[in-house]
Amino acid sequence: MMENRPDILQDVEKIVHLLQSRELDNKKSRWQQLADRVLAGHRLSQEEALEILQSPEDQLVELLSAAYRLRRHYFGHQVQVNFLINAKSGLCGEDCAYCSQSAVSKAPIPKYPLVSKERILQGAELAMVHRANTYCIAISGRSPADREVDQLAEAVRQLKSRYPLKVCVSIGLLSRPQADRLKQAGVDRINHNLNTSARFYPRICTTHSYQDRLATLEAVRAAGLEICCGGLLGMGEKDEDVVDLALELARLEVAAIPINFLNPIPGTPLEGVWRLTPRYCLKALCLFRFAVPKAELRMAAGREIHLGPLQPLGLYPANSLFVGGYLTTRGRDPQEDFQMIEALGFEVVSHGVHLFP
Repeated sequence: MMENRPDILQDVEKIVHLLQSRELDNKKSRWQQLADRVLAGHRLSQEEALEILQSPEDQLVELLSAAYRLRRHYFGHQVQVNFLINAKSGLCGEDCAYCSQSAVSKAPIPKYPLVSKERILQGAELAMVHRANTYCIAISGRSPADREVDQLAEAVRQLKSRYPLKVCVSIGLLSRPQADRLKQAGVDRINHNLNTSARFYPRICTTHSYQDRLATLEAVRAAGLEICCGGLLGMGEKDEDVVDLALELARLEVAAIPINFLNPIPGTPLEGVWRLTPRYCLKALCLFRFAVPKAELRMAAGREIHLGPLQPLGLYPANSLFVGGYLTTRGRDPQEDFQMIEALGFEVVSHGVHLFP
């Protein structure tokens, strides 16, 4: 009997250790426990995603803390900065209800065709000055003409020879041959947002479909390009639509997720729509971090007006932002963003020139 005693003691020690571990787990909030599971490879369920978005207000700090664990695990204390040029404005035949450049918009915006190669290169220089890691080139319209793809490809080739920038292009619906040409020119990533769920999409656009957008993402992936794909919140969608979008992006395993918050621009069909609160926006950012933990999660258009003074908290789930403005709306002074990043103890990941403190 005595010969077996060491084995018995080892078994007892294992049981005590297991009980202590469970006790520690029980002391963690439900969100920290969920973060543990996600770090171990768990994929968020629809029920869990909805619980995050509808979590009680008094759990927001715990939720942000758990989301930050995921962000810190994959991105540390780094912040990716993105700089955007609107290389072709307005003149679009689509009827996207949220967009000031659409055919149904009466917003007084600048309208011009694709800018010159020199203007695109000047934008790259500004991206460097703004400490950007990624330079985003966007053009309006349903789909680019082949000549526009060729012009962009030539601009990107020269840009890449001069600047150590990643290039992301957002130019509407793409075919596989067009995506291939952009890849060959040196484009790193294509942005094409799904914006919302398949269920809600017909409420915001009728001139193309959700499936059209998915087909573009398939062409982008087949060409070997990274996918940047995100959403626009606050258009009247339900929580279930936001959840469906998050889970679809998880299925697609996208590289980057820009989360936009509706700016109800006067002259657009969604003028006057205001459904978001700062706390809801923070919960949504947490949702996308839990759903796609390895993706670059970006606070994008509308963060200034919807998150307001709570913008710094957004960088606990998110690790990326635009500086300097958006397509047809201005952002805030980039120096304010850099001061915010520094105050949080984060650092900018940048190939640009460090001009701000």
